[in-house]
Amino acid sequence: MEPGDWRQGGRFRNPWPEPPHRLRDILRWKFGLGPHEPPWPGSGPRRDLPARWVALDPAAVARVPAAGWRAVWLGHASFLLQGAGCTLWVDPVFSSHCAPLPVQSLRRLVEVPCRAGDLPRPDAVLLTHSHYDHLDLPTLRAAGTATPMIVPEGHAAWMRAKGFRNVREIPWFGAAEVAAGIEVRAVPARHFTARTPWDRNRGHWCGWLVRGAGATLWHAGDSAWCPAFAELGQAHGPIDFAMLPIGAYAPRWLMEPVHMTPEEAVRAFLAARCRRAVGMHWGTFRLTDEALGEPPLRLAAAAQTAGLPADSFRTVAVGEVLDGIGSTAPSEPERSSPLE
Repeated sequence: MEPGDWRQGGRFRNPWPEPPHRLRDILRWKFGLGPHEPPWPGSGPRRDLPARWVALDPAAVARVPAAGWRAVWLGHASFLLQGAGCTLWVDPVFSSHCAPLPVQSLRRLVEVPCRAGDLPRPDAVLLTHSHYDHLDLPTLRAAGTATPMIVPEGHAAWMRAKGFRNVREIPWFGAAEVAAGIEVRAVPARHFTARTPWDRNRGHWCGWLVRGAGATLWHAGDSAWCPAFAELGQAHGPIDFAMLPIGAYAPRWLMEPVHMTPEEAVRAFLAARCRRAVGMHWGTFRLTDEALGEPPLRLAAAAQTAGLPADSFRTVAVGEVLDGIGSTAPSEPERSSPLE
């Protein structure tokens, strides 16, 4: 792909054929005027429960691990990543609502595992796009306005106008060194951006590939199923640890161009040649129609259907610490899945 494939007339676009995703479609959904879709048939007491939560002890993350990487899910798409002497925050959101105003329907349903100030100061913050559930200005200010902010194309001027002094744009396929021996690379995702009704797709969206200390990590950002996942696996796999979105997918007639189902996330896991992954973008905010706790149930069923090794792709609790990522290299899962 060339830049002209994803930018036209000052706005970004997805370079693959897809159905339109318009404001009037969102209004149809909100007023209940869209096509009826039957619910997923799975059931159980966890069906509409938010994600599990554990308190994060600041001492557990005070020092960067001597070997491999550490990952902590902070809720929704927010992660703390530490390795090779480097601390990264990815899409950090610590606010009580993922909206410009405290809209009750968009309130946080799972507490953050600690305060932003309890986390180690980041060497850089990676932002995947500008939606309020991924780019939270109060949290970014808590990180420090001089902290390096690594963003996709089209966001730097806006970020600087908000007072951030060290902002670097990275285009799709571009890379930058954020610390000694740590490279981050912007990789394609299938989504859109907007902060207001008037700035749709003025900035780009991406996932982030993090490489260093002999390991490769992938935060997929906010994305629908994307043909570029297989290209990512061919060029950069195997991927030692992936953070893949599994929620905000219903109704499919509206969400298919912007968010993956858990089954599609398993397909992405296989296509990108992932060794290990956790599901994100679920169980923290109620954004769409599926039951809050449905994504992990569907993920477990899809992983079993695909024949993935036990616990290779799973969900974790908000605040759970995952150590030793990349310090050992498990074999790749078999790729002869019926979902491929």
